[in-house]
Amino acid sequence: MLTGPSFAADIARGLPTALTLACADGAAATSLQHELSTPNLRLYRTSDVTGAELGGALKNVIAIAAGAAIGAGYGDSARAAVVTRGFAEMTRLAVAMEALPETLGGLSGLGDLVLTCTSEQSRNFRYGTSIGSGTGTDAATTVEGAATARAVTALAPRLGLEMPISAIVSGLARGHVGMGQALETLLNRPLKEE
Repeated sequence: MLTGPSFAADIARGLPTALTLACADGAAATSLQHELSTPNLRLYRTSDVTGAELGGALKNVIAIAAGAAIGAGYGDSARAAVVTRGFAEMTRLAVAMEALPETLGGLSGLGDLVLTCTSEQSRNFRYGTSIGSGTGTDAATTVEGAATARAVTALAPRLGLEMPISAIVSGLARGHVGMGQALETLLNRPLKEE
């Protein structure tokens, strides 16, 4: 699978992009890496398909939260906190599912997370911005992060994990939680070491 920080429009325009090629078969991965790389598209390979898949899915949840923070007027510092703590959530879940933490620290995790949480081109970020600002969302737009947040919220207790940002995003997307309650819930969590 190919994943990582990219928008199809950027790739189509020939803009420089780097992606992760995840493939369990090392020889096939090397062959595909050489066949698919171009002067403007650099591929890095990994055998950690689970980590690459989780990074690609979970970043959408965090992008909704980041967008909601911006839409609510909480500012860039709040967005940075959401992205950082969201990355910690992503890594916890991925490691619990036997993915490699370094995969999450690469293009398919952190790289994709940064792009998705900072660009208006991101559907999930725009969706979060709409929730945060209270302007309503477009039901016709595909927003993978909302369904992923529900799945993560159901999975986390079985793995013995706390996923507070994912739980908040699930509540926001369902309309069960408002922005004021979301902020209060996150800020009133027990104080701990990072």
